[in-house]
Amino acid sequence: MKTESIKDKILSRRTFAIISHPDAGKTTLTEQLLLFGGVIRDAGTVKGKKSGKFATSDWMEIEKQRGISVTSSVMQFNYKNRNINILDTPGHQDFSEDTYRTLTAVDSAVMVIDSTKGIEDQTIKLFQVCKKRGIPIFTFMNKLDRVGKDPLELLAELEEVLGIESYPMNWPIGMGKEFVGVYDRFYNRIEQVRVDEKDRYIPLDDNGKADENAPIVESSLYAQCLEEIELLSEAGNEFSKEKIQRGELTPVFFGSGLANFGVQTFLDTYIELAPSPQPRHSSEGDIDPTEAPFSGFIFKIQANMNPAHRDRIAFLRICSGRFERGMNVSIARTGKQVKLSQSTQFMADDRNTVDEAVAGDIIGLYDPGTYQIGDTLVDGKDLFQYDRLPQFTPELYIKVTAKNVLKQKQFQKGLSQLVQEGAIQLFRSVQLEEYILGAVGQLQFEVFEHRMKGEYNVDIIIQPIGSKIARWVDGEVSENLSNSRSLLVRDRYEKKAFLFENEFALRWFQEKNPEVKLFNPMEV
Repeated sequence: MKTESIKDKILSRRTFAIISHPDAGKTTLTEQLLLFGGVIRDAGTVKGKKSGKFATSDWMEIEKQRGISVTSSVMQFNYKNRNINILDTPGHQDFSEDTYRTLTAVDSAVMVIDSTKGIEDQTIKLFQVCKKRGIPIFTFMNKLDRVGKDPLELLAELEEVLGIESYPMNWPIGMGKEFVGVYDRFYNRIEQVRVDEKDRYIPLDDNGKADENAPIVESSLYAQCLEEIELLSEAGNEFSKEKIQRGELTPVFFGSGLANFGVQTFLDTYIELAPSPQPRHSSEGDIDPTEAPFSGFIFKIQANMNPAHRDRIAFLRICSGRFERGMNVSIARTGKQVKLSQSTQFMADDRNTVDEAVAGDIIGLYDPGTYQIGDTLVDGKDLFQYDRLPQFTPELYIKVTAKNVLKQKQFQKGLSQLVQEGAIQLFRSVQLEEYILGAVGQLQFEVFEHRMKGEYNVDIIIQPIGSKIARWVDGEVSENLSNSRSLLVRDRYEKKAFLFENEFALRWFQEKNPEVKLFNPMEV
């Protein structure tokens, strides 16, 4: 492959995550995008359980049973000479750690907002992660086929609650049962809903108005829309592609994922405005995706994606250069050289062997236990490390044991493999060697219990021990300081930490033991 063609391939990549509050319609929108990519013939629905149809991106058995996304999934397709990588993330806050790490692997984000509810809590948290990283954000105001909040109010929420400038690319003409279409400011046309394809688009003249013979001109909704468009033109923000790519302005699209209205127009606009793979910061400075040799980092590990083989897949974001199956690379953490002979690309749980990929792509590597989340892989002798991924301090904790002592081997295997995925953290109490799991939310424990039973055939006993404050120890510490209020544990890397009952217990411990240095990995 010639150098120029590698560059062209990299520049054609668009890699983004879809973020939202639960039930905003994120998975439905994802499937509509896959329809336009020619990947699926019709959109599944997590509610259609009698028909056996489930969301394409929800591949795990518990996701199909509950109708929720509990793990990030990767979907890839080609559309209009662009190679699209979509990372569909869990909306539920109990899975925010998986989502946050996934956001480190993308170049932009699509924020789905339920127009009937406006901006919700989880959306705010995920937006803040994107903003901190300077990720360009595209906003899709969903469910226009229902009566919702006033569009001007939704724009005000974006600017006041999230603190980002907005530019509506289109504007709704009515909503709910009276929703007739959108006024498309970007393509200078009206896009109508519930009409024949030949009547779908009405061009606008230089003054931004439809031909006076068009039936829509007689509608009071059209007249109201023109007034609001004039207001936006006079008092709204100016369009700026540069601001969009710096994450300072979000283009806003109104539509309906369920009705598949406005989705293709969104996709057409997104591939033009969204950035191709960008330079990434490392211990050696910024790494140029088109100039540097192959490099990437592991942002996710998933066990048992193929139940028949019980394998583990490490998800790799390629940051620079070209990947070739069978190539030798080095793991920066250990300096160990590995051969990348088993590599796949994804469509949720469907996988195909990939022989070649470039910066911007997400590929899966067979993992025999070699990789850790955050590992940097580099082709060449000059090793460097990409910026470390966020490590979360668990908030809830449980003690866990196998119900049947004869299944201790399966219990240990399941515990080890599921913990390595990074969604839950494993500790052992120093004095009693009890297994303790920590997670951001309760639902993680339910998923863990479900997967231990379904994937490892192990029933477990869970003993909740409530919320704790975890602080790791910098240096040595006496085991005698461990008690019910300040439980000394080891994490899976054998590093010592205390699980404090509450803030008071933490302060009391620090006052009584000033020589013990504690730290929170989130603040390092």
